[in-house]
Amino acid sequence: MRKVLTIGEVLVEIVATTRGNGFLEAQPLVGPFPSGAPAIFIDQVGKMGTPCAIISRVGDDDFGRVNIERLRADGVDVSGIEVAPGESTGSAFVRYRDDGSRAFVYNIRHAACGKLRPTAASEALVESCTHLHVMGSAFSAPELGAMVMDAARRIKARGGTISFDPNLRPELLDVPGMRAALDAVLAMTDLFMPSGEELFLFDTARDEAAVIAALLDRGIRTVVVKRGAAGASLFERGLRLDAMPLAVDEVDPTGAGDTFGGAFLSLWLAGSDPAEALRLANAAGARAVTRLGPMEGTSTRAELDALLSERKG
Repeated sequence: MRKVLTIGEVLVEIVATTRGNGFLEAQPLVGPFPSGAPAIFIDQVGKMGTPCAIISRVGDDDFGRVNIERLRADGVDVSGIEVAPGESTGSAFVRYRDDGSRAFVYNIRHAACGKLRPTAASEALVESCTHLHVMGSAFSAPELGAMVMDAARRIKARGGTISFDPNLRPELLDVPGMRAALDAVLAMTDLFMPSGEELFLFDTARDEAAVIAALLDRGIRTVVVKRGAAGASLFERGLRLDAMPLAVDEVDPTGAGDTFGGAFLSLWLAGSDPAEALRLANAAGARAVTRLGPMEGTSTRAELDALLSERKG
Protein backbone atom coordinates (compact mmCIF):
# COMPACT_ATOMS: atom_id res chain seq x y z
CA MET A 1 0.00 0.00 0.00
CA ARG A 2 1.23 3.51 -0.77
CA LYS A 3 2.41 5.69 2.08
CA VAL A 4 1.59 9.40 1.98
CA LEU A 5 3.98 12.09 3.16
CA THR A 6 3.46 15.79 3.72
CA ILE A 7 5.87 18.45 4.99
CA GLY A 8 5.01 21.67 6.81
CA GLU A 9 3.79 23.47 9.86
CA VAL A 10 2.30 21.93 12.98
CA LEU A 11 0.78 24.45 15.37
CA VAL A 12 -2.06 25.06 17.77
CA GLU A 13 -5.08 27.22 17.14
CA ILE A 14 -6.75 29.29 19.86
CA VAL A 15 -10.16 30.68 19.02
CA ALA A 16 -12.00 33.71 20.40
CA THR A 17 -15.53 32.88 21.52
CA THR A 18 -16.79 36.36 20.66
CA ARG A 19 -16.97 37.97 17.22
CA GLY A 20 -15.19 41.18 16.36
CA ASN A 21 -12.36 42.87 14.50
CA GLY A 22 -9.23 41.34 15.93
CA PHE A 23 -7.62 41.18 19.36
CA LEU A 24 -7.43 44.75 20.60
CA GLU A 25 -9.35 43.99 23.78
CA ALA A 26 -9.51 41.13 26.28
CA GLN A 27 -11.95 38.37 25.41
CA PRO A 28 -12.60 34.71 26.22
CA LEU A 29 -10.67 32.13 24.21
CA VAL A 30 -10.98 28.38 23.67
CA GLY A 31 -8.23 25.93 22.74
CA PRO A 32 -5.53 24.91 22.12
CA PHE A 33 -6.66 22.87 19.12
CA PRO A 34 -4.17 20.83 17.05
CA SER A 35 -3.75 22.62 13.72
CA GLY A 36 -1.63 23.53 10.71
CA ALA A 37 -2.90 22.85 7.19
CA PRO A 38 -0.49 19.95 6.52
CA ALA A 39 -1.30 18.45 9.93
CA ILE A 40 -5.06 18.66 9.37
CA PHE A 41 -4.67 17.10 5.95
CA ILE A 42 -2.49 14.20 7.12
CA ASP A 43 -4.71 13.58 10.17
CA GLN A 44 -7.61 13.01 7.79
CA VAL A 45 -5.49 10.64 5.70
CA GLY A 46 -4.66 8.69 8.85
CA LYS A 47 -8.30 8.58 9.91
CA MET A 48 -9.11 6.93 6.56
CA GLY A 49 -6.67 4.12 7.37
CA THR A 50 -4.07 5.10 4.76
CA PRO A 51 -0.42 4.78 5.84
CA CYS A 52 0.94 8.30 6.20
CA ALA A 53 3.55 10.54 7.83
CA ILE A 54 4.39 14.19 8.36
CA ILE A 55 7.71 16.00 8.58
CA SER A 56 7.57 19.01 10.89
CA ARG A 57 9.07 20.60 13.99
CA VAL A 58 7.53 21.54 17.34
CA GLY A 59 8.72 22.89 20.66
CA ASP A 60 9.22 20.70 23.72
CA ASP A 61 5.99 22.00 25.23
CA ASP A 62 2.35 21.07 25.76
CA PHE A 63 1.33 22.62 22.43
CA GLY A 64 3.74 20.31 20.63
CA ARG A 65 2.64 17.30 22.63
CA VAL A 66 -1.07 17.85 21.99
CA ASN A 67 -0.35 17.74 18.26
CA ILE A 68 1.91 14.71 18.33
CA GLU A 69 -0.50 12.76 20.52
CA ARG A 70 -3.49 13.57 18.30
CA LEU A 71 -1.69 12.67 15.07
CA ARG A 72 -0.30 9.45 16.50
CA ALA A 73 -3.72 8.43 17.83
CA ASP A 74 -5.23 8.96 14.39
CA GLY A 75 -2.71 6.71 12.65
CA VAL A 76 -0.06 9.19 11.48
CA ASP A 77 3.65 8.28 11.59
CA VAL A 78 5.11 11.13 13.69
CA SER A 79 8.74 9.97 13.56
CA GLY A 80 9.51 12.94 11.30
CA ILE A 81 8.34 15.55 13.82
CA GLU A 82 11.44 16.97 15.48
CA VAL A 83 10.96 18.13 19.09
CA ALA A 84 13.14 21.20 19.71
CA PRO A 85 14.11 21.82 23.37
CA GLY A 86 13.89 25.47 24.40
CA GLU A 87 11.71 26.46 21.43
CA SER A 88 8.00 27.15 21.18
CA THR A 89 5.41 25.37 19.07
CA GLY A 90 3.73 27.57 16.47
CA SER A 91 0.34 29.12 17.21
CA ALA A 92 -2.52 30.93 15.54
CA PHE A 93 -5.06 33.06 17.39
CA VAL A 94 -8.30 33.33 15.43
CA ARG A 95 -11.30 35.63 15.79
CA TYR A 96 -14.34 35.61 13.56
CA ARG A 97 -15.74 38.90 12.35
CA ASP A 98 -19.49 39.50 12.05
CA ASP A 99 -19.36 38.84 8.30
CA GLY A 100 -17.82 35.39 8.83
CA SER A 101 -14.29 36.37 7.77
CA ARG A 102 -11.41 35.76 10.13
CA ALA A 103 -8.66 37.79 11.80
CA PHE A 104 -5.44 35.91 12.65
CA VAL A 105 -2.42 36.51 14.82
CA TYR A 106 0.27 34.00 13.82
CA ASN A 107 3.43 32.81 15.53
CA ILE A 108 4.89 30.53 12.87
CA ARG A 109 7.98 32.01 11.22
CA HIS A 110 9.81 32.47 14.55
CA ALA A 111 8.43 29.31 16.17
CA ALA A 112 9.92 25.81 15.99
CA CYS A 113 8.19 24.98 12.70
CA GLY A 114 9.74 28.07 11.11
CA LYS A 115 13.17 26.45 11.52
CA LEU A 116 12.34 23.15 9.86
CA ARG A 117 15.43 21.53 8.33
CA PRO A 118 16.23 18.00 7.08
CA THR A 119 17.07 15.41 9.75
CA ALA A 120 17.98 11.74 9.60
CA ALA A 121 14.36 10.89 10.45
CA SER A 122 12.94 13.16 7.76
CA GLU A 123 15.32 11.77 5.15
CA ALA A 124 14.26 8.23 6.04
CA LEU A 125 10.61 9.16 5.53
CA VAL A 126 11.28 10.69 2.12
CA GLU A 127 12.91 7.41 1.12
CA SER A 128 10.10 5.23 2.49
CA CYS A 129 7.06 7.14 1.24
CA THR A 130 5.57 6.73 -2.24
CA HIS A 131 3.28 9.75 -2.43
CA LEU A 132 3.91 13.40 -1.51
CA HIS A 133 1.17 15.94 -0.83
CA VAL A 134 2.42 19.48 -1.51
CA MET A 135 0.87 22.67 -0.17
CA GLY A 136 1.84 25.79 -2.10
CA SER A 137 2.16 27.90 1.04
CA ALA A 138 5.34 25.93 1.86
CA PHE A 139 7.19 27.95 -0.79
CA SER A 140 6.73 31.19 1.14
CA ALA A 141 9.59 29.98 3.38
CA PRO A 142 12.75 29.26 1.33
CA GLU A 143 14.16 26.46 3.50
CA LEU A 144 10.82 24.67 3.78
CA GLY A 145 10.19 25.13 0.06
CA ALA A 146 13.58 23.58 -0.72
CA MET A 147 12.76 20.53 1.43
CA VAL A 148 9.41 20.06 -0.28
CA MET A 149 10.87 20.42 -3.77
CA ASP A 150 13.67 17.97 -3.01
CA ALA A 151 11.19 15.41 -1.66
CA ALA A 152 8.90 15.86 -4.67
CA ARG A 153 11.70 15.26 -7.15
CA ARG A 154 13.00 12.21 -5.30
CA ILE A 155 9.60 10.56 -4.86
CA LYS A 156 8.54 11.31 -8.42
CA ALA A 157 11.86 10.02 -9.84
CA ARG A 158 11.32 6.59 -8.36
CA GLY A 159 7.78 6.25 -9.68
CA GLY A 160 5.83 7.86 -6.86
CA THR A 161 2.94 10.27 -7.22
CA ILE A 162 2.33 13.90 -6.25
CA SER A 163 -0.81 15.73 -5.15
CA PHE A 164 -0.83 19.51 -5.01
CA ASP A 165 -3.09 21.94 -3.16
CA PRO A 166 -2.09 25.58 -3.85
CA ASN A 167 -3.41 26.65 -0.42
CA LEU A 168 -2.30 30.22 -1.06
CA ARG A 169 -3.29 33.61 0.19
CA PRO A 170 -3.10 36.06 -2.77
CA GLU A 171 -0.32 38.12 -1.20
CA LEU A 172 2.00 35.10 -1.18
CA LEU A 173 2.13 35.08 -4.96
CA ASP A 174 4.49 38.06 -4.83
CA VAL A 175 7.09 36.19 -2.75
CA PRO A 176 10.28 35.97 -4.86
CA GLY A 177 10.50 32.63 -6.66
CA MET A 178 6.96 31.61 -5.69
CA ARG A 179 5.50 31.29 -9.19
CA ALA A 180 8.53 29.40 -10.51
CA ALA A 181 8.28 26.93 -7.62
CA LEU A 182 4.55 26.43 -8.14
CA ASP A 183 5.07 25.81 -11.85
CA ALA A 184 7.81 23.27 -11.10
CA VAL A 185 5.51 21.36 -8.73
CA LEU A 186 2.60 21.49 -11.16
CA ALA A 187 4.81 19.85 -13.80
CA MET A 188 5.16 16.83 -11.46
CA THR A 189 1.55 16.76 -10.26
CA ASP A 190 -0.77 13.78 -10.69
CA LEU A 191 -3.68 15.08 -8.59
CA PHE A 192 -4.40 18.83 -8.44
CA MET A 193 -6.85 20.13 -5.81
CA PRO A 194 -7.31 23.91 -6.01
CA SER A 195 -9.97 25.87 -4.12
CA GLY A 196 -12.12 28.29 -6.09
CA GLU A 197 -10.05 30.99 -7.77
CA GLU A 198 -6.83 29.03 -7.26
CA LEU A 199 -7.81 27.13 -10.39
CA PHE A 200 -6.72 30.16 -12.45
CA LEU A 201 -3.27 30.61 -10.89
CA PHE A 202 -1.48 28.89 -13.75
CA ASP A 203 -3.44 30.04 -16.78
CA THR A 204 -4.48 33.51 -17.94
CA ALA A 205 -7.80 32.21 -19.31
CA ARG A 206 -10.84 32.86 -17.14
CA ASP A 207 -12.88 30.11 -18.73
CA GLU A 208 -13.05 27.11 -16.37
CA ALA A 209 -13.39 24.50 -19.11
CA ALA A 210 -10.39 25.90 -20.99
CA VAL A 211 -8.24 25.96 -17.86
CA ILE A 212 -9.21 22.42 -16.94
CA ALA A 213 -8.35 21.23 -20.46
CA ALA A 214 -4.96 22.97 -20.26
CA LEU A 215 -4.20 21.36 -16.90
CA LEU A 216 -5.07 17.89 -18.18
CA ASP A 217 -2.92 18.55 -21.26
CA ARG A 218 0.01 19.08 -18.89
CA GLY A 219 -0.29 15.44 -17.87
CA ILE A 220 -2.26 15.88 -14.64
CA ARG A 221 -4.47 12.84 -14.20
CA THR A 222 -7.19 14.30 -11.96
CA VAL A 223 -8.27 17.86 -11.14
CA VAL A 224 -10.63 18.38 -8.21
CA VAL A 225 -12.00 21.88 -7.67
CA LYS A 226 -13.11 22.54 -4.09
CA ARG A 227 -16.00 25.00 -4.13
CA GLY A 228 -16.65 25.30 -0.39
CA ALA A 229 -20.33 25.63 0.40
CA ALA A 230 -21.11 25.07 -3.30
CA GLY A 231 -19.74 21.51 -3.33
CA ALA A 232 -16.94 20.22 -5.55
CA SER A 233 -16.16 19.05 -9.10
CA LEU A 234 -13.85 16.38 -10.49
CA PHE A 235 -12.31 16.41 -13.96
CA GLU A 236 -10.42 13.70 -15.83
CA ARG A 237 -10.06 13.00 -19.54
CA GLY A 238 -13.61 12.70 -20.84
CA LEU A 239 -15.13 12.91 -17.37
CA ARG A 240 -16.76 15.57 -15.22
CA LEU A 241 -18.44 14.82 -11.92
CA ASP A 242 -20.12 17.28 -9.55
CA ALA A 243 -20.88 16.85 -5.86
CA MET A 244 -23.70 18.98 -4.59
CA PRO A 245 -23.24 20.70 -1.23
CA LEU A 246 -24.47 19.05 1.95
CA ALA A 247 -26.47 21.42 4.15
CA VAL A 248 -24.92 21.50 7.62
CA ASP A 249 -24.80 23.92 10.53
CA GLU A 250 -21.43 25.63 10.16
CA VAL A 251 -19.48 26.13 13.38
CA ASP A 252 -15.90 26.55 12.16
CA PRO A 253 -14.83 26.35 8.49
CA THR A 254 -11.09 26.29 9.21
CA GLY A 255 -9.50 23.15 7.79
CA ALA A 256 -12.48 21.98 5.76
CA GLY A 257 -10.53 22.07 2.48
CA ASP A 258 -7.63 20.16 4.03
CA THR A 259 -10.04 17.56 5.37
CA PHE A 260 -11.69 17.23 1.96
CA GLY A 261 -8.28 16.78 0.35
CA GLY A 262 -7.12 14.14 2.82
CA ALA A 263 -10.26 12.07 2.34
CA PHE A 264 -10.18 12.35 -1.45
CA LEU A 265 -6.49 11.46 -1.75
CA SER A 266 -6.91 8.36 0.41
CA LEU A 267 -9.72 7.10 -1.82
CA TRP A 268 -7.94 8.13 -5.03
CA LEU A 269 -4.81 6.21 -4.06
CA ALA A 270 -6.94 3.17 -3.21
CA GLY A 271 -8.40 3.19 -6.73
CA SER A 272 -11.92 4.02 -5.60
CA ASP A 273 -14.59 4.91 -8.13
CA PRO A 274 -14.20 8.67 -8.82
CA ALA A 275 -17.85 9.43 -8.04
CA GLU A 276 -17.59 7.62 -4.71
CA ALA A 277 -14.32 9.35 -3.82
CA LEU A 278 -15.80 12.77 -4.60
CA ARG A 279 -19.00 12.04 -2.67
CA LEU A 280 -17.14 10.94 0.45
CA ALA A 281 -14.62 13.78 0.29
CA ASN A 282 -17.48 16.26 -0.03
CA ALA A 283 -19.02 14.72 3.08
CA ALA A 284 -15.68 15.00 4.90
CA GLY A 285 -15.50 18.72 4.14
CA ALA A 286 -19.09 19.23 5.25
CA ARG A 287 -18.65 17.31 8.49
CA ALA A 288 -15.46 19.23 9.28
CA VAL A 289 -17.25 22.59 9.56
CA THR A 290 -19.69 21.28 12.17
CA ARG A 291 -16.99 21.06 14.85
CA LEU A 292 -15.11 23.86 16.61
CA GLY A 293 -11.39 23.44 16.01
CA PRO A 294 -9.68 22.75 12.69
CA MET A 295 -8.79 19.11 13.36
CA GLU A 296 -11.83 18.23 15.47
CA GLY A 297 -13.95 17.43 12.42
CA THR A 298 -11.67 14.92 10.68
CA SER A 299 -13.59 11.72 9.99
CA THR A 300 -13.28 7.97 9.72
CA ARG A 301 -14.82 6.19 6.74
CA ALA A 302 -17.56 4.89 9.04
CA GLU A 303 -18.43 8.43 10.14
CA LEU A 304 -18.65 9.60 6.52
CA ASP A 305 -20.84 6.64 5.56
CA ALA A 306 -23.09 7.40 8.53
CA LEU A 307 -23.46 11.07 7.51
CA LEU A 308 -24.38 10.17 3.94
CA SER A 309 -26.76 7.45 5.14
CA GLU A 310 -28.54 9.98 7.34
CA ARG A 311 -28.96 12.31 4.38
CA LYS A 312 -30.50 9.53 2.29
CA GLY A 313 -32.98 8.84 5.06
